[in-house]
Amino acid sequence: MSQADLRIRNARVVTPNGTILGGVAATDGSIVAVGTDRSLPEADRSINADGNYLIPGFIDPHVHWGLSRYEYEYHEGLAHDFETETRGAVHGGVTTVVNFLLQPDPYLPDMDYFIEAGEQNSYIDFGYHAIVHKDHHVDEIEGLADAGIRSFKIFYNWYKHASPELGINHSDSGRVYKVLDRVADIENGVVMFHAENEDLAYERRQELQEEGRNDLQAWSESAPNVAEAMQIENIAKLTDYTDSTAYIVHMSTGEGVDICRRYQEQGVDINAETLPAFLAHTKEEDLGVWGKISPPLRGEQSKRKLWQGLREGVVDYAGTDHCPHKKPFKEKEEGKYGDIWDAIPGDNNGIEYFLPVMMSEGVNKNRISMERLVEVCAENNARRWGLYPRKGALVEGADADMVLVDLEKSAVVDDDFYHTMEPRYSTFHGDELTGLPTHTIVGGEVVVEDGQLQVEKGGRDYLPRDADGVPMP
Repeated sequence: MSQADLRIRNARVVTPNGTILGGVAATDGSIVAVGTDRSLPEADRSINADGNYLIPGFIDPHVHWGLSRYEYEYHEGLAHDFETETRGAVHGGVTTVVNFLLQPDPYLPDMDYFIEAGEQNSYIDFGYHAIVHKDHHVDEIEGLADAGIRSFKIFYNWYKHASPELGINHSDSGRVYKVLDRVADIENGVVMFHAENEDLAYERRQELQEEGRNDLQAWSESAPNVAEAMQIENIAKLTDYTDSTAYIVHMSTGEGVDICRRYQEQGVDINAETLPAFLAHTKEEDLGVWGKISPPLRGEQSKRKLWQGLREGVVDYAGTDHCPHKKPFKEKEEGKYGDIWDAIPGDNNGIEYFLPVMMSEGVNKNRISMERLVEVCAENNARRWGLYPRKGALVEGADADMVLVDLEKSAVVDDDFYHTMEPRYSTFHGDELTGLPTHTIVGGEVVVEDGQLQVEKGGRDYLPRDADGVPMP
C-alpha cells in the first residue's frame, strides 16, 4: 500500500460495525484504510491517539448562521457567522454543518451568495435547509431542491406573537398541508417543524405577566409541555395524510417522545431531533435569560424520557439550535437576570459545546453508549440529510473528517472556553464538562490540535443533496 498523508494509530476507532483497536489512514482528504495498526500504511504524519476514541466528526444539522444580521447587514452577518461559529465548531469536534436560510425575500436569487459565503469563510463543509415562512417560499420548493436543498422548515403556529424582531411568519394548517404535499413528491424531501402552539402560549404569557412573573421558570410555564405535544400530534396526522416525511426539530418533552413512538409504530414517517440543552438542563436551574430558548427547558421527567428516546431509536438525531448573538443583544442590555419576556430566545455556542456535552452528560454518565452517540450525532445526521457515506462514518472512501476524544479530559466552561463570536455566555457557563476533543481533522487536515487552530478559514465545500444524496468523492 502506498504511503498515506496522515495516520491515526493506537485508537479505539468507532466504525459502523463496532469499535476496533487500531486506526485510520487518509490521503488527499479521504479515508484510505481503517483497521489494526499493523494493517495501516506508513504516512507523512502519524498521530498516536494514546488509546483515546477516534470518531467521525459530529454533524450539526441545526444552526442559524446569519442571525447576527441584527448587529450587521444580513449578507454580511451570514459571512461573519460562518467564520466565527465554524471556528468554534472545529474546536468542539464538529466537522459538518447544515444551516437554516432565513429571510423574507425569495431564496433562489441569492443562492450563489449563500454558497460563496460558506466557501470563503467556513472552516468546515456545509449544507442548507430553507425556512418556508412566506407564500413565495412555498413556490420555490422545487427550485430549491434542484439547487441541492431538500429540507424545508415550518414554524407551525409559532411566531404569531413571540419575538417579532425575528421577522418570521407562522404557518397555519393549510400551509403545512401544502408544503407536506409538495415535498412528498421530492425524492429525499423532508419537512422540518418547530412544533409549539402559540395560541395556547399567548394566553399563558398574558396570565403569567399579570401575576408579575419574570423568571426562567415562567418562560417554561408560558409554553407548557402540552403546547408542543398537541402540535406534534397534528404534524403526525398531516404527515400520514400526505404520505410525506416530517422531522421535529429541537423536541423537548417526554410527551413528544411518546407521540412519536406511537405514530412510528403505525408506520408514519415522523422523525425527532433533540438538543444537548434539553438533555442536560431543566427549567429549575438558575440560568436567567441565558436559559431562554424556544421551546423552553422542561422538567426532569422529560429529560429522562429524551435520553430513553435516544437509546431506543424513537429520537434518532441530535443538533444544537445554535443562535449566535452578542451578549448585550441577547440580554437586551439588562444583564443575565433582566426581563425574561423581552430577552431574545436562543442558545449560544451550541456547535462548540455539542460534542463535549454529549460526552460528559451521555457517555461518561452511562446514559448512552459511544457507538449509539456516534450514530445520533454523526451517521444518522449524514443519512438524513443526504450526506452519507461521504460524511458521518469512518469507512474507506469517506471524507477524512475525524475527532480524537479524551473521555477523561475536563474543562470548566468560562469566558475562555469558546472560540466563537461571543464566548461570554451559554447555558453551560460554569459547568465542568468531561470528555473533550484533542484533535479535529477536516478533509484529512489537522485543523485543531490541543486547542490550537492550525489553518485559515475558507476552502470548504457546499454540500448539495440530490435525489440519491451526495456521492462518494
